[in-house]
Amino acid sequence: MGFIEREKQMRTKFTVTIAVLCLAVGPWAGKVIAVCCPFCSAVSQTLRQEMAAMDTVAIARIVPGSETDSDAKFSVVSVLRGDKLVTESQELTINYFGKAKTDQRFLVMGVDPPELLWSSPLPVSEVAVNYIEAIHALSEDSMERLNFYMDYLEHEEPLIARDAYDEFASASYADIKKLKPKMNREQLIEWIKDTSLPHDRKRLYLVMLGVCGREEDTEFLEQMLRSEDPNQRGGLDAMIACYVTLKGDSGLDLIDELFLLNKDSQYADTWSAIMALRFHGTDGGVIEQERVLKSIRLILDRPDLADLVIPDLARWEDWSQIEKLAELFRTADVKSSWVRVPVINYLRACPLPEAKEQLEELKELDPASFKRATSFFPMPKPSAESTDSSSTLETRTVGHLATDVSQPSWTQPTASILPAAATGPKTSPALGAGVVVAGPNRWWVVCVVSMAAVTMWLTMWLAISGAGRPSVVAATSVE
Repeated sequence: MGFIEREKQMRTKFTVTIAVLCLAVGPWAGKVIAVCCPFCSAVSQTLRQEMAAMDTVAIARIVPGSETDSDAKFSVVSVLRGDKLVTESQELTINYFGKAKTDQRFLVMGVDPPELLWSSPLPVSEVAVNYIEAIHALSEDSMERLNFYMDYLEHEEPLIARDAYDEFASASYADIKKLKPKMNREQLIEWIKDTSLPHDRKRLYLVMLGVCGREEDTEFLEQMLRSEDPNQRGGLDAMIACYVTLKGDSGLDLIDELFLLNKDSQYADTWSAIMALRFHGTDGGVIEQERVLKSIRLILDRPDLADLVIPDLARWEDWSQIEKLAELFRTADVKSSWVRVPVINYLRACPLPEAKEQLEELKELDPASFKRATSFFPMPKPSAESTDSSSTLETRTVGHLATDVSQPSWTQPTASILPAAATGPKTSPALGAGVVVAGPNRWWVVCVVSMAAVTMWLTMWLAISGAGRPSVVAATSVE
């Protein structure tokens, strides 16, 4: 086996380990993340969030000539947080590599007093310093903060523009809607038409246009939806949601034609349409759920993709598809065999006697799929009526097994991991009516995390030590 093949094996092992860790800790990681902008994902923690987590924050200059191979002395110019721990003009020794201009300012942050541990000094311009000081002066009111950040969304300094975007990506859809009177519709349209913008930013601007736009804006959106240029269709999920928001029920006819009924539609495009439909079935507020379900059901005519929407039917308690799903189970082939576990879970969640009858029949037909469904996924049960916006839906795909987990106390991670090659945003908060599944066994999670950690350690050790590689002598003798 050559070096390249061994490296590929190492990378594969590492990827699998990370995937196991994500699946194991995902439900609990979501508990600390707020319900966010429906199609946006924050790139990183915002400056405001970072500063709030620190014991002290200051603006400092490097002391000329103090640089060594590993650190340098910094003189504090102003203290933004923790003025009892550091003072102006105080000199700090912080790990730093390289040389800096005498007038260069840095943002420095420290934790764990009295022996403070300092983060890597972040070079900031005069404009950035003013921005950071303004952030520090903001109140806790979310609307005041968003109104402030809106002016910096496409700032010329990447640090500021990224931070403003991340703040919006972390904001709730309800808060974004409250900004409608302050939004600049013409500016948003200009940004959306700019193909050079990153797709994540375009998603945010499409969400905002959906709040403040007009029906006439659907004309240019339809042109972009029909375009074959991938740059024109960047952020497709948010674009579809925006188009339907502004167009209303009739807008779904175009989406059905382009992405759901069209079997030549690329997988990523169809997935984007499904994500947009989920948004309109939960948070959109402009389309009746029954109309959304009518479009969702079209995917059932594409057996290789049907597993993507079966959990949504159960979540929205659409029990009209029992016969069709049972037939999908019976006729599943190699390309669509993974549809069987979601079908079993749909029937388990359904309270109708017809579902129980079908379940017994399908259990006899494929005991292995039934065992996988009942072993990995707890018994679904109807949820209580709720309008709490913190209720969320999490859709997971593990290999070819797709399941829907909906529980009011869980919140949705900021970014979704999509099956195959598709990537896209997370689902929106779920309606009260749906299917609630008890959380996974905590001891099972502990075991999985422990095994994953050991696997990762062994993988890293093998990669570093070269254990298991053929020796040079052996390789030479073979040649």
